[in-house]
Amino acid sequence: MRKFLSTKGRSLALIGVLLPLLGLFVYVALRSGPLAPVPVTVATVAEQAIAPALFGIGTVEARYTYKIGPTIAGRVKSVAVQVGDHVQAGQVLGEMDPVDLDDRIGALAAAQMRARANVLAAEAQLEDGAARRRYAETQAQRYEKLLEARSISVEAAEAKRQERQIAEAGYQAMRANLDAARQELLRSRAERAGLIRQRANLDLLAPVAGLVSVRAADPGTTVVAGQAVVEVIDPASVWINVRFDQLRAAGLKAGLTAQVVPRSLAEQSLAGRVSRVEPVADAVTEESLAKVVFDVLPEPLPPVGELAEVTVALPALPVRPVVGNASVRRLGNQIGVWVVTADALAFRPVKLGASDLDGRVQVLEGLKAGERVVVYSQRALAAGSRFKVVDSLPGVAP
Repeated sequence: MRKFLSTKGRSLALIGVLLPLLGLFVYVALRSGPLAPVPVTVATVAEQAIAPALFGIGTVEARYTYKIGPTIAGRVKSVAVQVGDHVQAGQVLGEMDPVDLDDRIGALAAAQMRARANVLAAEAQLEDGAARRRYAETQAQRYEKLLEARSISVEAAEAKRQERQIAEAGYQAMRANLDAARQELLRSRAERAGLIRQRANLDLLAPVAGLVSVRAADPGTTVVAGQAVVEVIDPASVWINVRFDQLRAAGLKAGLTAQVVPRSLAEQSLAGRVSRVEPVADAVTEESLAKVVFDVLPEPLPPVGELAEVTVALPALPVRPVVGNASVRRLGNQIGVWVVTADALAFRPVKLGASDLDGRVQVLEGLKAGERVVVYSQRALAAGSRFKVVDSLPGVAP
């Protein structure tokens, strides 16, 4: 009997120790363990208008780029400009080596003078031939009259007829020689004029006022016809070739205002506008293309090829319920938000509209103004999860 009482006392003592420990374990599990309420931050749904915007990355480009080079193969004699120089229309940017062009032009000038002299000689011969023809014609007519009067023989009259024919043939030959001499003069003139134009093309001239962007060859370099020696861009034609996500590009059109931040001017935002939206999109990257121009050209110009961040302001949308992007969750195949009631959580599917760059998105269906939704949670939520509302979570900006 005494032994039974001793065993019972130890059991009661053990139970007295275990019960507080079990209670402490349950308390800890419910307060800080996996069964503890999930801390969440909440926000109230408000009705307001938002001004959506598009963000894209673009490249600085020049609409008009002039590649200046020779029309025939040759060697570069000189280049008078450097990259970054401002040039005027018609300014000489460089020169190609003429090789023997000057000598050929001089030779053709001498040939032209010789051809002119040949023309003068042929004209004088033609005048002499014309005089001989007139004299032979007069003599032939006189002998015909004498023959009619039977003052001369038939043989004498026939001799004068032959002299007239010979004079006519000589005249026609001289006339042909004159035509040939004139044609030779025209040929030499044309050939010399062509060489002079070809010589003039050896001067590399700026077609417009602009900025030298590339110096592709130095003196002594041999280039082929059409190869650029210097490239000039029109500063007024500088724009940004921007790419926008097609899913967010609805409403993008010419005339919308934009803010451009070139990488070299990371702290400076430049005002611009959409000049045009390209009719052909990039099917590989699923992006829409647009050209954005500056309202006022920056000085100095950003380098061509530099990346720039572009933000295009879209027209403001009507007033609707608005939540933060952080509140939107995906549960299975549904997009929605966790709605907070007095003591429960409920997942509410919603239909979303446009969003702005501040992280706000319009709710077209599923929410009303005044309802509270979860913004951030310390752990993933599920139907029936215990929760507690806190002002902020560690590591999350309020």
